[in-house]
Amino acid sequence: MTGRPAEQRIAIVGAGPVGLVLALRLATLGIPSILLEAEPDISEELRASTFHPPTLDMLDRLGVAAALIAQGLVTPTWQVRRHEDGARAVFDLSVLRDDTAHPYRLQAEQWRLSRLLLARLRADHAGTVELRFGARVEEVAQDEDGVTLSGKGLDPLRVPYAVGCDGARSAVRRSMGIDFPGDTYPETTILATTPFDFDQAFDGLSNVNYVWTQHPAFSGTFSLLRVPGKWRASLYPAPGESVEDALRPEAIERKLQAIHPKATPYDVPDLRPYRIHQRIVETYRRGRLLLAGDAAHLNSPSGGMGMNGGIHDAMELAATLAPVWRGEAGDGLLDRYTRRRRPVAEREIIAQADRNRARMRETDPERRAAMLADLQRIAGDPALAREQLLRSSMISGLRAAAKVE
Repeated sequence: MTGRPAEQRIAIVGAGPVGLVLALRLATLGIPSILLEAEPDISEELRASTFHPPTLDMLDRLGVAAALIAQGLVTPTWQVRRHEDGARAVFDLSVLRDDTAHPYRLQAEQWRLSRLLLARLRADHAGTVELRFGARVEEVAQDEDGVTLSGKGLDPLRVPYAVGCDGARSAVRRSMGIDFPGDTYPETTILATTPFDFDQAFDGLSNVNYVWTQHPAFSGTFSLLRVPGKWRASLYPAPGESVEDALRPEAIERKLQAIHPKATPYDVPDLRPYRIHQRIVETYRRGRLLLAGDAAHLNSPSGGMGMNGGIHDAMELAATLAPVWRGEAGDGLLDRYTRRRRPVAEREIIAQADRNRARMRETDPERRAAMLADLQRIAGDPALAREQLLRSSMISGLRAAAKVE
C-alpha cells in the first residue's frame, strides 16, 4: 500500500507508562497520536514501583509529578543490608540536591502514574490524542510512505509512523524483523505483597532495601520495597526448591516468617512469579517503525531502572520526532534516537542492573562483608556517594546521551 496515510497521527502501540508518556509529550508539542491498547483498561498488575529523580523531573515538565508524589512515598534513602545483624550501607539522595529538583526516589505503583497520564490526556488533549482500548495490534507492515496496523478490535489503520511501546512480546518489534538477543537468568523471582509493616520490625529500615541473608529458606537474598499501604517482598526459591513448591502458601509463609517471625500468619493479597531477562535490540528504529521501553530492552529489576529507562526513551523519542514531523529535519534524524538511547540501556541500565543482581546473589560471607564495607565507605563519603548516586539514579547516563549528535 502506498500513498498519503489515512491518519495524520503517530501510532503508539501500548498504553503502559511509556506509551502514555510518549502520547502526552507529543501532545504538548502539538503532535497528534493514536494510542492503541490491547486491554480494556489500564493494568494494575504488580509491576514497577520506583521513580528515580530525573524521571520525576521529566514528569514535572509534563505536569503530573506533583499529583504522583502526593500518592506515593518520598524516599530519601535506600540501603543494602545484612539480615542477620542489620549492618547496612545507606545511600542518601540529598547529595543530589544540586543535580535534580527531586533528590529522592518516589515509591508508587506504576499504574498510579498511568492513571494520572490517562486523565491528563482525556482532560487536556482529547483533540490531539485518540485513545483506543481493546485494540490489539497483531500485524504491522510498512512501506516507503507509511505503516499499516491491523488486529483484533482494530480495522486496518494507516499512519506515517508507529512506535512499539508494547513490551517484551512486541508485535511492532516482530514486524521489524530484528532479533532480541540476550539472556534469561536461571532464577525465578516471586513478588509478594503484604500490609504488614516491616518498618516496625527492623531498626533503620528504608523504603527500599536490598538484603543479604543466610537463612535456608532463601537462596541468599531478598528485597523489601515499600509502597503506600503495603510492602513488596521479592523472594526466591531456596536451593533445591522448585518454583511450584516455592509458590505454595505454606512456602510463602515460611519465607516471610524467615524475614520476620510473628505469631500470626502474613496476609499476602498479591503474588506473582516472573523470570528476569537482559536483552536489547540492535537498533531502535527501522524505517517508519520505532521502539521504546521493554519492546527495546529488558533488564533485571534490581535498582528499579526498567520503567524509568522506558520513560526516558519516550521523552527522547518525542524530542526527536518533533522536528521530523514538522518538516524541520529529515527522517535520518530518527537514527539519533538509537545513538542516544541504546548505549544508555546497554551500559547504564542493563549492565548496572546486572551488577546489582550479581552483588545481591553473592553468598560467601567474607565477600559479602568486603562488599558491605566498600559500600559503607562510598556511602559515607559525600563526593563518592554523589558519583555513585548519579549513576544509580540514571542522571549520568542521561547527561552522556545528551551530548551525542
